[in-house]
Amino acid sequence: MSASEDAVSQRVPMRSLAFRAIAFVLLFMALQAGWEAARGSWLERLWVHHLTVQSATQVITVLTPEVPAVAKGPRISAPGGGINVLFGCEGTDVVFMLTAALLVFPMAWRQRLGGWLAGLAWVLVLNVLRIVALFYAYRSDPGLFDLLHTAAAPLVMVVLTGLFFHVWLARSTTAPPSAPSAA
Repeated sequence: MSASEDAVSQRVPMRSLAFRAIAFVLLFMALQAGWEAARGSWLERLWVHHLTVQSATQVITVLTPEVPAVAKGPRISAPGGGINVLFGCEGTDVVFMLTAALLVFPMAWRQRLGGWLAGLAWVLVLNVLRIVALFYAYRSDPGLFDLLHTAAAPLVMVVLTGLFFHVWLARSTTAPPSAPSAA
């Protein structure tokens, strides 16, 4: 292969990568805008009040039955302090990151859907654990709460979801099996 042919063959994958990166950012922004438009809707109540806050409250009740935590809409209320799960702190940004990534990488639609459903459950579990950790941190150490809330917990969610995507992508690679060579 000549140097010019090699340069052309390298440009095509770079264009594809650039296209995917731009598509990822645009999809992520569109999903975020859609979530903003859904503010106050049944969808927000389902994700925040029911799936996140009620689930986190149940975990807290199992871990510390002596703490009478109660889910009240977007709030976990308990004697000694509770927390509010505010708009922007509900973990949907990580779901949107995963959704955009699954949509822009080449894989079969069945694999995308399976990855999205498994990833949705993954992010929900991570977010519930994050909310539980924030609840206990708020009650015991406000400084730790601030660190977890603003930096550590969001970073952990992004990294672990990125690892989930990496594993899913590796498992979903649809390279055709190599044909046996003719003798």
